[in-house]
Amino acid sequence: MSNLTQKKILTGVERTFDASEIIVTKTDLAGKMTYCNRTFLKLAGYEEKECLGVQHNLIRHPDMPRSVFKLLWDTLQAGQEIFAYVNNRSKNGDHYWVLAHVTPSFSANGEVLGYHSNRRVPNRAVIDEHIIPLYAQLLEIEKSHESPKEGMNNAVQTVMDLLQENRVGFNEFMFSLGV
Repeated sequence: MSNLTQKKILTGVERTFDASEIIVTKTDLAGKMTYCNRTFLKLAGYEEKECLGVQHNLIRHPDMPRSVFKLLWDTLQAGQEIFAYVNNRSKNGDHYWVLAHVTPSFSANGEVLGYHSNRRVPNRAVIDEHIIPLYAQLLEIEKSHESPKEGMNNAVQTVMDLLQENRVGFNEFMFSLGV
């Protein structure tokens, strides 16, 4: 079965992990995985050889708005860290929610070498009460435009308006929901 076919499968089954576990991955500047820990492999359902050198979006769930990833990449490329709730898709079509903390990895002379992501068990109430409705709204905005890029940019603007309205940055907004 090809990766394209696999990405269309959704079981509706949610995987969970223990609060003492941390999912860790590292990527190069292009987002290709250079490291993944056992917790990642267990939840994602992949073997290490299927992940290394492959784009991290291998585990992207179709219910995740593209606009959230645009905000993530814009933040990382500005040399800053970001916290975000993310719904990932396992190889078999199951899914699992995480609270991701993604940071640039720097060389000794301050050059960005890649990215490091730690993911923890998220607060379920925050996901149910805030994140799922927000992400559904962003997806609706994205899909309401003929141009995917225009839809994504309008969804990003919706997030920026929300942040401005609350007078916080993205990370502060994530934490204001409760961690």
